[in-house]
Amino acid sequence: MCKYLLVVFLVAGIAFSAMAQGPVLNAKPTPRDSINQRSDSVTSKRFAPKVKHGDDKIYHPDSTHSPHKAVMRSLMIPGWGQIYNHQWWKVPIIYAGLGLLADAIAFNQRYYAPNLIVAKYYEHGTPYSPSLPQAALYQTYITYNVPQQTVYNLVDSYRRNRDLSILGFLGAWGIQMVDAYIDAKFQHSYTMDTDFSFRIQPAIINQQQPIYALYSGSYIPGVKLTMSF
Repeated sequence: MCKYLLVVFLVAGIAFSAMAQGPVLNAKPTPRDSINQRSDSVTSKRFAPKVKHGDDKIYHPDSTHSPHKAVMRSLMIPGWGQIYNHQWWKVPIIYAGLGLLADAIAFNQRYYAPNLIVAKYYEHGTPYSPSLPQAALYQTYITYNVPQQTVYNLVDSYRRNRDLSILGFLGAWGIQMVDAYIDAKFQHSYTMDTDFSFRIQPAIINQQQPIYALYSGSYIPGVKLTMSF
């Protein structure tokens, strides 16, 4: 008898709970529920903020700008390629460098040639004569008893400095050609906008294992560089 009563109570409890949940499942959603559903649907999607028109970067690669023309013009006349790339400010720098190197070439050549003649006089034991080329320099060396090896060292020094100046001149010419080509290539194929900024601010570095012998703390002062393109 007790078993039958227990089964009846269980069945009645299940039926009552089903009747109590029925209206809730079939009830229409309240405005609050609809708001929650809309917010859930919004947050479930990927959020991509719209960019204002004024914040857009300006991309203007120029396909008509020729890197070949820039490098060939710099080959013929130094700085012409930079002028073609609209970078006039580089021209004075180029000519200042080439001018200094050309002056170094002329200076060393001016002293190399007469010392070479005097060195040959020393080598062959040529007696002094006023009719000799570079006779004044030769007489000065004889008067002050300048050793023969010193004259040879002077000749080698002037020749070496002249040759290095020539190589530097050719190298500077080549560098300005490469510079003209690279700038022209950027203008031809890549973005040349000015939308670039950076910010430098102090920062603290959390160093778990200090690597500085003079500083044993966990936090190290530093500088943070932030760049935006």
